[in-house]
Amino acid sequence: MTRFKENIIGLYTILRREISRFLRIWSQTLLPSVISMTLYFVIFGNLIGSRIGEIGGVSYIEYIVPGLIMMAIITNSYGNVVASFFGSKFQRNIEEMLVSPLPNFIILWGYLLGGLARGVAVGILVTGLSLFFTALPLTHIWLVILVAVLTAILFSLAGLINGIFAKKFDDINIVPTFVLTPLTYLGGVFYSIDFLPSFWQWISYSNPVFYMINAFRYGMLGKSDINVHVALWVIIGFIVVLYSWAIWLFRKGVGIKM
Repeated sequence: MTRFKENIIGLYTILRREISRFLRIWSQTLLPSVISMTLYFVIFGNLIGSRIGEIGGVSYIEYIVPGLIMMAIITNSYGNVVASFFGSKFQRNIEEMLVSPLPNFIILWGYLLGGLARGVAVGILVTGLSLFFTALPLTHIWLVILVAVLTAILFSLAGLINGIFAKKFDDINIVPTFVLTPLTYLGGVFYSIDFLPSFWQWISYSNPVFYMINAFRYGMLGKSDINVHVALWVIIGFIVVLYSWAIWLFRKGVGIKM
C-alpha cells in the first residue's frame, strides 16, 4: 500500500472517531447551542429587536442572525478540538498516534476536520432554526460557505493549540471564558460599528472575530461594516499563523505528555 493511501486511511480513521464522538453525545455537543440560539432569537430578535427596528435597512433580527450563527460555529469548532485533544493527552493515546507512521500534519488535520464537522453541523442547525424567526436572503451563498469553513478551521486550530498547552481540565476553559467570549460579543454580533465612538471602532478593527462576522453577514445580507476582501485575507492570515505554530508544536513535542 502506498504512503498516500496509508495517510488517507489514517486521516479517515481519526475523522470518523471525532465525528462519532460528538454524535454519540449529541445532547451535550449539538443540542445546547440550538437551545441557546433559540433564546437569543426570542429575546434579542423578537422582544428587543421589535423596539430597535432596523439596522442598515434590514430588521434587527435579520441583522443579528449571521452573528449568532458564527457564534455557534466558533464555540463548537473550538470546543470540539480542545476537549478531544486534551482527552487524548489525558488518556495517553496521543502518544500512540505520534509514534505511528502517520505524519504530524495528518494527525493535525484529523482533529481540525473533526472540529470543522461539528462547527458546520451546529451552524446548519442554527441556520435552520433561524428560518422559524425570519427569512434569510443568502445573497452570496458561496461566500457564506467559504467564511463558515474558514472560521471553523481557524478556531479548530486555536482549540488544538489550547489543548496542546493545557495541563489540566480547568485550562481548557480559560481561553473560551476570558478570551473567546469577549471577542465574540465585541465582534459586532448585536450592533454595527457605526454605533461606536471612534476609540471603540479602532478596538473592533483589532478583533479578528469582527472580520469573520462581517464577512459572513455580507454573504447572507449583502451588508458589511468593512471590505469583505480585507476580511477574508485577515481570516486566511490567522489560519496560516496558527497552522504554522501548531505544526511546529507537534514537531517539537510541546505539551504532548501530561
